[in-house]
Amino acid sequence: IVSKWWVLVLGPVLGLICVMVSARLGPVSYISYGRMIVSIKLNIPESSVYAEEMSSFLGTQQALMQSGAVINRAYNRVVGQFPNLNPQAIALKVTVQPKTSIFVIQATGVDAECTQKYLQAAMEEYINLKKLMRTQTSDTTVAGLTEEVLRLDKDLRAGDQQLADFQSSNSVVLLQEQGNSAGGYLAALNQRLATLKSESDLLETLTLDQNLDREPGNALTFPKKQEDNPGLGSTQRTEDDYVKARQDIRMLKSELAQMGEVLKPKHPKMIALNEEISRRERLLEIYRQQSADDLETRKQSLAVQIQSVEKDVKEWDVKNLEISRKSAEYQKMKSNTQRVQALYDRLTQTMATLDLNKEISPESVTIMENASAALPDRIKSTKQILVGGLAGFALSLLVLAIINRLDDRMISFTELQMLFDETVLGQIPKERTPRKGEGVKLIQPDDERHSFLEAYRNLRSSLLFMTESSGTRPKTLLLTSSIPGDGKSVTSANLAITLASSGSRVLLVDADLRKGALHRQFGLDAKPGFTEILAEGVPWQELVRTTAYTNLCFLPRGS
Repeated sequence: IVSKWWVLVLGPVLGLICVMVSARLGPVSYISYGRMIVSIKLNIPESSVYAEEMSSFLGTQQALMQSGAVINRAYNRVVGQFPNLNPQAIALKVTVQPKTSIFVIQATGVDAECTQKYLQAAMEEYINLKKLMRTQTSDTTVAGLTEEVLRLDKDLRAGDQQLADFQSSNSVVLLQEQGNSAGGYLAALNQRLATLKSESDLLETLTLDQNLDREPGNALTFPKKQEDNPGLGSTQRTEDDYVKARQDIRMLKSELAQMGEVLKPKHPKMIALNEEISRRERLLEIYRQQSADDLETRKQSLAVQIQSVEKDVKEWDVKNLEISRKSAEYQKMKSNTQRVQALYDRLTQTMATLDLNKEISPESVTIMENASAALPDRIKSTKQILVGGLAGFALSLLVLAIINRLDDRMISFTELQMLFDETVLGQIPKERTPRKGEGVKLIQPDDERHSFLEAYRNLRSSLLFMTESSGTRPKTLLLTSSIPGDGKSVTSANLAITLASSGSRVLLVDADLRKGALHRQFGLDAKPGFTEILAEGVPWQELVRTTAYTNLCFLPRGS
């Protein structure tokens, strides 16, 4: 491949020639430029702002400038205004300058005047198309808003009628007052019911003595009115007598215990005291029975009161729910009417704004630079030349790849090892000749071509040590190749010199009877030599020549 470097040069040259011929024979392209500023925001009255999405705005405008609508409108405009021109196919390219909203429009065509006129028409038609789109959008939006406003107006009138009907049969002020009073009274009833149930549960849980031992006046925690609890005064007196009698018995028993420490049981005072205690205990039992009866009466009275209060709670709960339902219904109708009214007012204001904006019609697109005079497309020519050169270079690489694919010659040490079982004895680097036509010089003892000299020394070592296993060292070596020019002569001469320098006696025979050239390497005549030995039977010892190298003799090819 390296030897075919000229292919890499020829390919690009042919590509450039083809491009130049094509450019000369083909039509010349002309380019005209124009610039436009497209505003991202459109100010409308009453401090409102219409804005498109920044992420898609630039791309949308760029696509719109190159759309078929703009191209067709521009074409028709040029045809109408300049009938003498013959519009050709003109390409538009739109780019955005970085970090700006400035659009650069490029028109490319084969006619300079037509290209300029077309680009100017395209920019103006883009502005007209934007105005038309905005007007159509405003008209469509206003029509939709008008329909929605009419529907909201109908809903608003229906809501007002519902409020009027409700207020004609219900007093809103009275409903609010009733709701507040009913809620307070229902809370008081629930509190009273809880108190009665708590007292009833307490009476059921405590024993008679525990109930009587409670603090006076706290037997019932709800108001104790004589009309609510008949016989409450006598019950309280019985309880007080019971408690007093029990206290008296405790005092008498305490006194009896003290007297028992100094008096005998038969003493008149002790007997009298025991009799008094017995009388008081009988009286206590009577009071106890009365208290038990009174306690049962109190439980029954509490049950009746709880039942009565529960009935009142249910009745007032129903009344309170009805009042709450009517109040909620009124608030719902009022809220719906207010919501519809607010939406109606906002849509009406929006309609007025859109109508005013359509009349004012502020511009969001301006032409920064009109279409410039169309000039020949130098950049296109440069690009074509570059593309032609690259295409030629790529074709050259393809040709070299095909040649390399078809070439079955071995070019590396690895290929030799893969394809043959024989051992590779060495690798000789290729040496360049000083001048064309000269052969590679033979190695010398003080040769500065170190890698070249070392390669032959390695080959010599491989030949000497490869026969150690057999024990028999060969006397004769034959060097040959499949085609001419592979380096048989140079290799055999240098190998002979290397073997002779190691002390071996070497005879180098040039057996190439057709193109043998070893005699030139040693500066000797070619005849007589090997040909005469074979043809005439001359003894070979007579034809052997000595060389400038120690231990090395040479037999040339002959005539």
